[in-house]
Amino acid sequence: MKSKYFLYKSAAVAALSGFLFGFDTVVISGAEQTIQQLWGLNSTMHGLAISMALWGTVIGALFGAIPTEHLGRKKTLILVGVLYFISAIGSALALDVYSFIVFRFIGGLGIGISTIVAPIYIAEISPPDKRGRLTGLFQFNIVFGILVAYISNAFLANSMVHSWRWMLGIETLPAIIFLLLCFSLAESPRWLITRKNDTANAKKIFSWINPGLDNDTIVQMVNSVTLSANNEKVKTNFFSKRLLKPILLAFFIAFFNQLSGINAILYFAPRIFEMTGLGEQSALLQSIGIGVVNLVFTLIGLQLIDKIGRKTLLSIGCLGYVISLGTCAWAFYAGYESIVPYCIFAFIAAHAIGQGAVIWVFISEIFPNKFRDSGQAFGSFTHWFFAASLTLLFPIMVERFSPALIFGFFCAMMVLQGIWIKFYVPETKGTSLEEIDAQLGS
Repeated sequence: MKSKYFLYKSAAVAALSGFLFGFDTVVISGAEQTIQQLWGLNSTMHGLAISMALWGTVIGALFGAIPTEHLGRKKTLILVGVLYFISAIGSALALDVYSFIVFRFIGGLGIGISTIVAPIYIAEISPPDKRGRLTGLFQFNIVFGILVAYISNAFLANSMVHSWRWMLGIETLPAIIFLLLCFSLAESPRWLITRKNDTANAKKIFSWINPGLDNDTIVQMVNSVTLSANNEKVKTNFFSKRLLKPILLAFFIAFFNQLSGINAILYFAPRIFEMTGLGEQSALLQSIGIGVVNLVFTLIGLQLIDKIGRKTLLSIGCLGYVISLGTCAWAFYAGYESIVPYCIFAFIAAHAIGQGAVIWVFISEIFPNKFRDSGQAFGSFTHWFFAASLTLLFPIMVERFSPALIFGFFCAMMVLQGIWIKFYVPETKGTSLEEIDAQLGS
C-alpha cells in the first residue's frame, strides 16, 4: 500500500529534472564573458561555445523519444540524471574550448531528453483536474533552477580563483540527488498498457496514484486507456493528416516561445544589463531579479492553469510580451535605457505566467497515447532548434543591429502569436488525455 502522497512525490521527483534543466541553461550566463576572454574567442566561436548546450538539447529532443518509448519513462529519467552529472563535472574541468563544447553538448542532451520524458511522465500519471498544476511543476523547477543559478553565480563571482569553474561544477550536487530519487519512481501506467500490454501492473499503479477511487473506477480507467491503445494500432505515420492539428499546435507554441527572445535574454542577461550602463556586479545582481520575478509569476500561472485554462494564460502572457518588448525597444531607441531592466522584468513576468507555465503542459496533452513520445519530441525539438539558433546568432545580432531593432523584432513576433492564440488554440483543461485525443480528431 503506497502513501496517499505517492502521486505528488512521483510528480515532484520527475519535475526535479526541470531544476537541473533551468540551472544548466542559465548558469553559463555568469561565466560566458570570462570564458570568452580566457580562450580569446571571437563572436562566432563564442556564440558556438555558449550555444552548444542548446545544440545538444536539439539532438536530445530529436532522438529522446527513442529511450522514452523503448526503455520506459523511469529508465529514461535515470539516463537524464547521468548525463547532467557527466556534463557538470566535465564542463567545470575543461582545459580548452573544445572539451568545454563536448561536455556542454552532453548536458544539452540531458535537457532535450528531459523536456520529453518528464512532462509525458507527469501528464500520464496525473488525474485531469490536477494535470496542469502537476505537469507545470516541471516548469516551476526550471525557473527555480534559473533563480538558484543566478544566485550561485552572483555569490561565486570573483570569490575565488577560477570561479567560473565552480559556477558550472556545483551542478553535480543536484544531479546526484535527482539520480538517486529516480530509482524510487513507478513506471507510467499508460506506458505499461500501450507498450507492454501490462494491464495488471498498470492497474496497481493507477490505484497508487488515485487512492480515493474504488476498484471499478480504476478498472474503467485501465479499460479506457486499453481501448484507446487498440484504436491507435491502425497503421499510420506520425506526419499524417490524422495528426496535422496537434503537430501544428506543437510547432507554433514552441516556435513563438523562442521568438519572444526568452532564451537569448536569460543567457545574456548580465550583458544586456551592462548595455544599459550597469556595472558587471550590478548586472549579476539584476539577473537575480529576473529569477525572482520568473519564480513568482510561474507560481501564479500554475495556480491558474487548471482554473482559467491554458488558452487564457497564453493570451494574458502574449499581451504582456507585446507591451514589455515594445516599451523596451522604444527605451533603447529614445535613450531611456534606465527603464530597460524594468521592461525586462515585465517581460519575464509575462513569459512565466503565459508561455512558460503552459508550453510543456500543452504539448504533453495534445497527442494520442501511441504518438505522445514522438509528439513531445517534435515539440521539444522545434523549441530547442529555435532556442539554439537564436543563442548562436544573438552575439552577432548585438554587434550588427541596434538593441531597439532587436527588441522590436521580438515584439512583432508576439503580435503574430496573439493572432494564432485567438483563432487556432483549443482549450484542454479538465479533460482526460483520451478525450483530448478525440476532440482534436486524432
